Amino acid sequence: MKVSTEFSKNASTYGLHNVIQNKVLDKLLSHVETKPQYIVDLGCGSGELYSKVNWQYSHFIGIDFAKGMLELHPKNEKIELIYGDFNQHKLFDYLLTCKIDYLFSSSALQWAENLENVFQQIARLKVPIALAIFTSNTFKSLNETANLSPILKSSSYINKLQQKYFDAKFEVVNYKLDFQSTREMFKYIKKSGVSGSRKKLNYKQTKELMQNYPLSYLEFEVVFIHSN
Repeated sequence: MKVSTEFSKNASTYGLHNVIQNKVLDKLLSHVETKPQYIVDLGCGSGELYSKVNWQYSHFIGIDFAKGMLELHPKNEKIELIYGDFNQHKLFDYLLTCKIDYLFSSSALQWAENLENVFQQIARLKVPIALAIFTSNTFKSLNETANLSPILKSSSYINKLQQKYFDAKFEVVNYKLDFQSTREMFKYIKKSGVSGSRKKLNYKQTKELMQNYPLSYLEFEVVFIHSN
C-alpha cells in the first residue's frame, strides 16, 4: 500500500491519534516570529497547521497527496488546496509562480522518496522555511525488538542535507508517548499514520512483538529546520 493511500485510509481517525504531531507542530510554529500573509503548508493533512494560524492572512496554500486528508481540510475563499505530490518537480514549478512569505512542512517530509530532491526544490523558492521531520530514531526500541531496520532517515543525514541547501537553524528533539498497554500502543501505530505503508510483520510476529516489547511508551525523534 502506498503511503498516500495509507493516510487517506486513516484520514477520519488521524486527528484522534496525532498527539505527537500536534506537539511537533506547536514547537515548529514557536520558531516563527513573523505573521506571514502568504503561506504554503507542504503536507497539510486535514488542516492541523491551518487550525493554529491565529492571525489574519491573505492566502493559504495547502498541499497533500492524500485525497482523504484534503477532503477534511477547512475551506474558504482564502484557502487554495492542491492535490499534489512534493516528490514531483511540477508542483514546485507551480509554486514558483505563487507569492509566498513562508513555507511550512510538519511531520510530512520523512515520507519523501528522495529528500535531497525535495530540499533542492524547496530551495528554488527562496522563501523562509519551518520544517519538522521524523527521523530513524522514531520507534527505535520497537524496531530493535522486532529486528527491523528503520525506514526513515537519520538526523545526521538530514542535517548534512539541509546544510547543503538552506541557511537555517537545526535542532533535534526527542519525545515519548506513554500507553496503558501494548495493545493500545499498536492500535495507535496503526491509526496514526506514523508507520507509513510498511507492514513487515505477520500476525504471529506482531503478537510476539507485543509480548516482548520492553517499554510502556514509544519513542519519537524529530528534527526542526527553520530559517535564521
